[in-house]
Amino acid sequence: MSGFRRSLIGGNWKCNGTVAEVNQMIQFLNTVEVPASSEVVIAVPSIHLARAHDGFKPDISVAAQDVSVRSGFGAYTGELSAQLLVDSNIRWTLTGHSERRDGFNAPGESNELVAQKTKQALDGGMSVIVCIGETLAERESGVTDQVNGTQLAAVASVLSLEDWGRVVVAYEPKWAIGTGKVATAQQAEETHAAIRVWLAANVSPAVAEATRIIYGGSVKASNSGELIACPNIDGFLVGGASLKPEFADIIRCTIR
Repeated sequence: MSGFRRSLIGGNWKCNGTVAEVNQMIQFLNTVEVPASSEVVIAVPSIHLARAHDGFKPDISVAAQDVSVRSGFGAYTGELSAQLLVDSNIRWTLTGHSERRDGFNAPGESNELVAQKTKQALDGGMSVIVCIGETLAERESGVTDQVNGTQLAAVASVLSLEDWGRVVVAYEPKWAIGTGKVATAQQAEETHAAIRVWLAANVSPAVAEATRIIYGGSVKASNSGELIACPNIDGFLVGGASLKPEFADIIRCTIR
């Protein structure tokens, strides 16, 4: 992690958590001390957004797992616009998670749709964790950086320089999400460094230096310490482990 970029520890609960389980996790996480040099953002299922916002202590923020490509209010059945989320004091969202890019027995989200959602969220006053990452075949073919660059280029094409101040990039190799496999610290650091080089060349050196790039993909307490020690890894987006007590140890690994 960098000496000046504030670490971000994200949790993604996906489609998990009964009311009782969510209440229990809120109670537990409220006992965890969040390092002053870090922030914690938990993406919860939409049905629990209000409960989580009202239940978490002030230094734990709540995020939506997705945001509508439509703005404002209207006949958008099943959608949550940025304005609707902000009205409920939800000021973070994920965009472009690989599960949404792949789709659920339906066409997944394109790079362009992810970019449009990101812009709508930013214009609506939200901060965004934009997820990017390659498949195993792409990693083995040596095109990881090109894939990430293409995904980032779609986002960069619709953002202003000022927008980047509210963007976090989450690098999540698809082959490591929920599989138990994890990129080695060297693989993750090399890819994060390449993302920063891309941002410097295609957005601006200042944006590249300031943007937090976090890692996701089977992050656990057992590997978080080695990963966070890398200079270009500014935190994590944690899946399954964010629903377990070990998430406290992942938060604590960012203590400086």
